[in-house]
Amino acid sequence: MAGTERAAVLLTGASGRVGRMVVHHWPRGRVAVTAQYRRDVAAGALVWDPAEGPRALLEHQARAGAAFRAMVMLAGVVPGAGRDLSRNRAIAEATLEAAARAGIARVLLASSSAVYGPGEDLGEDAPCAPVNDYGAAKLEVEATGRAWRDRGLEVCALRIGNVAGADALLLNVARGERAITLDIFADGEGPLRSYIGPRSMAEALEALVLHEGPLPAVLNLAAPFPVTMAALARAAGAAIRPRPAPATAHQRITLDCARLAALHRFRPADSDPVEMVRQWQEARAA
Repeated sequence: MAGTERAAVLLTGASGRVGRMVVHHWPRGRVAVTAQYRRDVAAGALVWDPAEGPRALLEHQARAGAAFRAMVMLAGVVPGAGRDLSRNRAIAEATLEAAARAGIARVLLASSSAVYGPGEDLGEDAPCAPVNDYGAAKLEVEATGRAWRDRGLEVCALRIGNVAGADALLLNVARGERAITLDIFADGEGPLRSYIGPRSMAEALEALVLHEGPLPAVLNLAAPFPVTMAALARAAGAAIRPRPAPATAHQRITLDCARLAALHRFRPADSDPVEMVRQWQEARAA
C-alpha cells in the first residue's frame, strides 16, 4: 500500500455485539472501515441487507469510485430463544455472492470454535464434531465459504473463540450480577477457555486484511494463551460462586492459535484477562 493510502474495508454485522465493539476499537491508521447496517443508523455507513441482493453495495462502491479491498463478515444469527440458526448459511451465501459481484478480493468469514466441539489445544486440522446447533450451523457457513473459494474468491473462515464482552460470563456481569456461578473441578480450578478482547480482535483482523499473499482457508482466532473464567469474572469486579462441576462439564476447551500468531504479532497483554475486560468496558462505555 503506497504512501498514505488507506485500505477500504467493509465490515458487515456492525450492529451485533461483536461488531459494535470491533468497529469501536478498529485501528484508525492503515484501514478505513465502512460499517454495514440494515437500517440507516450511522453517518457514513452502508445501509444494505444482503438478502435483498448486491445493488446497495454496488451503488456504494460506484459512488466511492473504488472497490473495497476486503470484507470482514461478522453478520449472522447467534444462539437465542426462537432464533433460526439455519439462516446463517443463506446470509453467508448472499454476502459472498455480493462480494464476488462487487470485485472484493478477500473475505474474512466469521465462523466459531464451536465447530470443533470440546477439546484442548485444538488446531485448525483437528476434526470438527460440533455438539450444538450453532456449531453445526457454522460448519455449513464454512462449507459455503469453501465453495466460493473454489470459484476464486479468497475466503478465510475464522474460527473465533470467546470474545470478551460478547460471552455469557461478562454479559451476566453487565446485567448487574455481583457473583458468577462457576463449575469447580477435582483440581480445585474452574473452566479454562480461549478468549480475545475486542481491541485485540480488531487489530488481528486488520493484520489479516492487510496481509500480503494468500491467507489460509481456516484460522483460529483468539489470544495466544487461554484464560480462566474466574480470572475474567474477578477482573470485571464479580465474585465467584463455586459449585461442583457435573460429570458432563469440560474444564479445558482451548484453541491452538500458532497459525494466526505467524500472521499477526500479539502483545503479551492481549492474553491478560484484566486487559480483555478493560477493552470490553471501553467499548461498552462508548
